Amino acid sequence: MSSRFLQLAGLAATVAVVGTIALAERARPLRRQTRKAMPRIARNIAMGAACQAVIMVSEAPATQAIARRNAERGRGVQAALGGGFIGKAAAFLVMDYGFYLWHVATHKVPFLWRFHRVHHIDPDMDASTAVRFHFADMLVSLPWRLVQVRVSGVDPVQLKRWQGFFLLSVLFHHSNTRLPKGWDKALSRVVTTPRMHGIHHSQDLSEMDSNWSSGISVWDHLHGTFRDDVAQADIVIGVDDPLADRDTNLLPALLAPARVAGHRGEG
Repeated sequence: MSSRFLQLAGLAATVAVVGTIALAERARPLRRQTRKAMPRIARNIAMGAACQAVIMVSEAPATQAIARRNAERGRGVQAALGGGFIGKAAAFLVMDYGFYLWHVATHKVPFLWRFHRVHHIDPDMDASTAVRFHFADMLVSLPWRLVQVRVSGVDPVQLKRWQGFFLLSVLFHHSNTRLPKGWDKALSRVVTTPRMHGIHHSQDLSEMDSNWSSGISVWDHLHGTFRDDVAQADIVIGVDDPLADRDTNLLPALLAPARVAGHRGEG
């Protein structure tokens, strides 16, 4: 299967998912929005575009180079387990678990929280929040991303597949889409759902410190960090610090890592 075909298939899937989510968010909103949607969404998309530009000139070439060497030299978990279905599945799990660990670190390590806070200060959460990150966050996370690719041993095709899954997952679980409770509960045993991630985006630190998974949800179940006991109507989305309202705006958000404290709950 050619890289070009995978790119086109990934683009088509992304467009289809984004369109479906946009319709679902309007038809079945999970939480009541507190701000005007379009200015906030426009800011988030602008921040996402900056992140994508950084990824294209840094992470993408670096991770693809490591993935090619994985394939050429037969290294990493995928090759160690034979390179077939089991090896590829194990490599996928290594990549996904790596994101769970990194996500926890971005909340617990003050320097990393300075950047990740920009994602969490969005006062409402929808699919556009999935791309609201500080562009420097892409550079800060790059060394860990390279470790993930190297240890997992994914080849270039597997890396593209995993990236496609991850993108669709984050768009889905950040969306303000109200699934039937039975569906959400069943899905949350396997993947991260909008209700799960809504709890994680709460201002309440006891709720924020849960549901760290970004792809499959098994890591939260294994680590005892899974929560589904908070009503969405009771959740206040965002970060509880005095500078959060200011830092939701584009320029203050870009400057925020240099001028805010690195501890959660502090401005």
